[in-house]
Amino acid sequence: MGRETRVLAEGIYFGEGPRWREGRLWFSDFFVKAVKSVSLAGDVRIEFTIDDRPSGLGWMPDGSMLIVSMTRRQVLRRTPEGRIVLHADLHHVATFHCNDMVVDAEGVAFVGNFGFDLDAELTSRGMESVLADHPTAKLARVAPDGSAEVAAMDMHFPNGSVITPDGKTLIVGESLGACLTAFDIDDDGFLTGRRVWADLRPRVPDGICLDANGAVWVANPIAPECVLVAEGGEVLEVIETGDPCYACMLGGDDGRTLFMLTAPTSIAEEAAAAPKGKLLIATVDTPHAGLP
Repeated sequence: MGRETRVLAEGIYFGEGPRWREGRLWFSDFFVKAVKSVSLAGDVRIEFTIDDRPSGLGWMPDGSMLIVSMTRRQVLRRTPEGRIVLHADLHHVATFHCNDMVVDAEGVAFVGNFGFDLDAELTSRGMESVLADHPTAKLARVAPDGSAEVAAMDMHFPNGSVITPDGKTLIVGESLGACLTAFDIDDDGFLTGRRVWADLRPRVPDGICLDANGAVWVANPIAPECVLVAEGGEVLEVIETGDPCYACMLGGDDGRTLFMLTAPTSIAEEAAAAPKGKLLIATVDTPHAGLP
């Protein structure tokens, strides 16, 4: 028997970038260009909007919030007073829309991007063909002052990311590589020691989050499931989500609430047509760890 889930919120167009902070889950809703939040009581509210689709979210040490501006290929910063300013321009790194992001304890952000027009390729030739043949992308590193550079080359659609509690390992979901890839973070905040952390085939990772046992929950955008995976690839648990799952996060008062954002499709034109996305929750055995 599978773990019990329930719908915490619905009426979402396409939810991404969930982050638990101060009693609420914050997340982006692409097609209303809004960052929203919700408590475990289910009271969804719009925190603010931007003039683009928001995606990855995170916070800097001073409480400023970072927001990925997808199609503009930027990272925005929202000050504690609520003013939104440009933090980083990623045009020289990202070759198509930017997506998920993790922000470390010092305010360094690692930001993924599509690398190419995914929707067009999926529509014209299907997932199997795109998985087999696609352009790679560069992972961006954004310093606390907003300067950006290439952190890693030849990434297969770098997406959801986590940083281990000791701050020394970055794990990135490579969606079109069907794997989780790990890097060592050196004393200067740069990446070395690239390696496959877990081969997920035939699954694909989108958003991910880390638990206190060192395992990773993986949202699977090509199947209705969220999966717990150990280093090396062993599948520890599968939670059925009804629709494809695009992002997940552990939170709640004890860190054991697993939040899962689902939608019928990721194709922008279809997802933007009606708010059919949902936020599901389940109580799991092991709490959150690491960043975000």
